[in-house]
Amino acid sequence: MAALHAASFTAPRPWTEAEFRNLLADPGVFAETAPDGFALGRAAGGEAELLTLAVAPEARRRGTGRALLAGIERSARARGATACFLEVAADNGAALGLYRAAGYADAGRRPAYFRRPDGTRCDAIVLRRVL
Repeated sequence: MAALHAASFTAPRPWTEAEFRNLLADPGVFAETAPDGFALGRAAGGEAELLTLAVAPEARRRGTGRALLAGIERSARARGATACFLEVAADNGAALGLYRAAGYADAGRRPAYFRRPDGTRCDAIVLRRVL
């Protein structure tokens, strides 16, 4: 997961193997996997959060991201969640397109939330979908 995350993200920074190991040890965290991607979610208190979704760059635009997102939503519902939230970089047009096409709507904005490798900051858009 760490290697695929590093191939998929520069901002926010890629997560380390230790970070993935710690997340997956949390009983509220769950994963959806595909040959070319994965997604992690967390459910608690009737809400879910998409923690990250990564698809190998050479495998994008083939439906893998949408399938992983749908799997996260199914798993979240099975864990009692009635809504799912996520944060996405305001300038990540591809991800925003995926999430909005899946029914996510703007729920807020976090100014200067993500840090780029060059030190600049980027806003996060908070999206929400009723499950």
